[in-house]
Amino acid sequence: MTDVARLAGCAPATVSRVLNNPGKVSPDKRIRVENAMKELGYVRNHAARALRSQRSHMVGALIPTLDYALYASLVGAATRRLSAAGISALVATFEYDLETELKEARLLIERGAEGLILIGQKHDPALYDLLHQHDVCFVCTYTLDPQRDHPSVGFDNEAATADITRHLVHLGHRNFCVISGRTHDNDRTLDRLNGIRKELLHHGIELEPERIIERPYSIANGREACAALLSRIRPLPTAMICGNDVLALGAIVECRERGLRIPEDISIVGFDNLELSKHSNPPLTTVDVPTEQMGDTAAAYILDRLDGKDVSQPRSVEVQLILRQTTAPPPQKVGLHHGER
Repeated sequence: MTDVARLAGCAPATVSRVLNNPGKVSPDKRIRVENAMKELGYVRNHAARALRSQRSHMVGALIPTLDYALYASLVGAATRRLSAAGISALVATFEYDLETELKEARLLIERGAEGLILIGQKHDPALYDLLHQHDVCFVCTYTLDPQRDHPSVGFDNEAATADITRHLVHLGHRNFCVISGRTHDNDRTLDRLNGIRKELLHHGIELEPERIIERPYSIANGREACAALLSRIRPLPTAMICGNDVLALGAIVECRERGLRIPEDISIVGFDNLELSKHSNPPLTTVDVPTEQMGDTAAAYILDRLDGKDVSQPRSVEVQLILRQTTAPPPQKVGLHHGER
């Protein structure tokens, strides 16, 4: 650091500020220091820094999978906010298995993670015990439950699916089916399914078990589940609610393959508002989830906690029903295949 300061023509303390609080250094000095670090190939010794400050300057993010775009978007936004504060992000996945999540959480803490960003509030109880035992701050995302003590940044999944279900009921639909994500150990998908059930019951419509299929998120699984539902429900459903956009896109492909017109014969809705959804044929009605805002807010919460600030909880983000071209009133002759008219 002394060599960098000498080459940049400044004090070592200025180099330290550039590394730790760049916003407090004038642009001219910051550029000189950054150029000097590049020229000298300087990389600070993180182990020595952690030993001296008693801080690791690392935060972990535990997500189910990197295969789903919105989780990657959430982590990307959190990483940008953390990086701007001089904090490195460590990312681990657990493929929806809570035992694996607990194992990964322990590894992150062993590597010095000072905080954890989690998905959902349903975790192995031992995970919460581990966090409290080691005084590791954490925040749960993608869900919001004011009745629980866990800090959270998210939204009410149950209310969100109730909203999109209500839209279909108001269009006149009474014959429903659902392609849900896996509900085992997943409070987000379970809440979404409960939101659909409760809203339909509010309108006097019972969602029988044979009208529900759970599948992992993929277009192929959406197609397969859609085919199974269309094969066993008579008369054919006029509305299909999908747990996320990927499943909905698979259902669209399957319906078109069978000659069903969307939305004239069947309405289909998704959840999450993926980029691909606005470009599907036809564009998909869905619920927009502000994942970048969630990731940024979660990271800000962790940073405030690490700085010893008093922080309010929970913090909500607003989801929005996006109406596109996959929903319309049901056909007058419900349940008929397009070719049977």
